[in-house]
Amino acid sequence: MAGEVREPEVTHVTVTGRITPLNSEDHVKLCYLAYKFRRNLVRAVKMYARGVDKQVIVKEITRELNLGYADTIYKMAKLIVEGARGNGSSPLKIKVRKLFIASRGFSANKGNRNIRLESTNTLYVNIPREEWVKFTVSFGERYVPLVKELVELAESRKTSYSAKIVFRSGRIYLHLSAPLELYLKYFREGEARGSLIAGFDLNSDRVNMVVVDKSGVVRDVKTAWFPEVTSPGYPRNKAKVARLRALAKLLNYAYHHGVGVAVFEDLDRIKRRRFTGSSTANRRIARFPKRKLLEHAVVTALKYGFKVYLVYPAYTSVVGGYLSRELGLDKHTASAYMLTAKYLGLDLKSLETTQTTRKTKN
Repeated sequence: MAGEVREPEVTHVTVTGRITPLNSEDHVKLCYLAYKFRRNLVRAVKMYARGVDKQVIVKEITRELNLGYADTIYKMAKLIVEGARGNGSSPLKIKVRKLFIASRGFSANKGNRNIRLESTNTLYVNIPREEWVKFTVSFGERYVPLVKELVELAESRKTSYSAKIVFRSGRIYLHLSAPLELYLKYFREGEARGSLIAGFDLNSDRVNMVVVDKSGVVRDVKTAWFPEVTSPGYPRNKAKVARLRALAKLLNYAYHHGVGVAVFEDLDRIKRRRFTGSSTANRRIARFPKRKLLEHAVVTALKYGFKVYLVYPAYTSVVGGYLSRELGLDKHTASAYMLTAKYLGLDLKSLETTQTTRKTKN
């Protein structure tokens, strides 16, 4: 259907490393830079929300930081304000609680203006008004070859990478944005060539998958459950791992059972979270990082070589709930089915007839 189906705009994949300051003085410098970054981001959000011109905002930020940081902060402030307005929230009430530093990629400056890798274990951070400060950084062994090539490409000014320094639970991490093509070079799992289509419905306690042929006939269904992750007090990191493993298992199954296309909800088309009358359900919704899971789902699907599409999810749950009785599926699997139906551009009335006829024959 025109306007309801699109390919995901994935250009980069995040690779995470652990940063270690060489001494306490450098650690303090990095923390103070993060505080200044956050303070200026909050100022930029308020100025942008009030309609202040870009040049004025950037000039104000460069009183404390440099032009590279100021440009990054302005871009982030713009996204925050426009996102808040799209959700019906007031940008002036936004609070930035997390401590971090970010710098956009720039190929003319060896990959990045302010957060720059010299090697797979050496990182330099530009501290405005002072100096470049050296830190050690470590990546998982399987990511080292990718990071090494990224550094070499950046040194020769053939590519760039955005970088973000994150402070979490007393530790410091580097989030490195690697080009998708480079990531797939090292982590591709296969080249899906099947003719079937798989639709996925992502939920806080399960992932539902339905596999259909090009006529919309259901060929297979699978559900991966992880109900323990929604329990009060369950660690978020463990919940994340459980969800990602379940999703990877379903995609692996699809790859080995004739699927060539993977279809997910287009969450960017949903402006607000849809809460219910149940406090328990609302708690699960509020704690469920659905967009993060979708990002991982898309990248993992691309690793298997699937053709990936995002489908506008309006009314999929409502219509899916109705069709679930006709299809003999639970409502979440029916919602996944609706995504495949929209992708195929199927007429729902004829669809009911097709499925009913198939069930009668069986």
